[in-house]
Amino acid sequence: MRLLFFLLSLIVSLGLQAQKKSSTPSAPTSSFDQSLYEGISWREVGPFRGGRSSTVTGVSGNQNLYYFGAVGGGVWKTEDAGQPWSNITDNYFGRTVGAVAVAESDPNVIYAGEGEQTLRNNVSSGWGVWKSTDAGSTWKHIGLTDSRHISRIRIHPKNPDIVYVAAIGNLWKPNEMRGVATSMLTTITTYQLMGYSMLKF
Repeated sequence: MRLLFFLLSLIVSLGLQAQKKSSTPSAPTSSFDQSLYEGISWREVGPFRGGRSSTVTGVSGNQNLYYFGAVGGGVWKTEDAGQPWSNITDNYFGRTVGAVAVAESDPNVIYAGEGEQTLRNNVSSGWGVWKSTDAGSTWKHIGLTDSRHISRIRIHPKNPDIVYVAAIGNLWKPNEMRGVATSMLTTITTYQLMGYSMLKF
């Protein structure tokens, strides 16, 4: 008896579902005259680069000025909110950039740290930190050559010469140039604090 009741319930349920599907109106179809769009073609609008981006920063007080660091493509800049972008480091370095920062007190001062910070089994490393004092027209390498991967850069809000750099170091083996670096000098020195390798450059 229970089996008969179950079978009857199943048949009624399937019948209702079939009726519901058949009564559902089909979606309307639209057609357009092909001559209206046959002349349209795709084009790349930029930025003209390869790979992915791992860091971006805006500039305080200028809603149209931005910088980003590309994986394998250096630092890029836009002065009109993204149309277009231009590379500003090709004459100096074009490797992976993991961090970019602009000084709040002087927007002409930019720091860029090399080395991808999106860690995984396939990453690109770099060779330290670069600094520009003319909004990216020229760059100078300022140290941390063996840090391999720079994940963050923070600049003092009132003094653009004081900068803090988070250096991941070599991902695959121990190396001393890792930890937090601070800069107020032009030469690099190393000292130990609380078991971490700290650098001043």
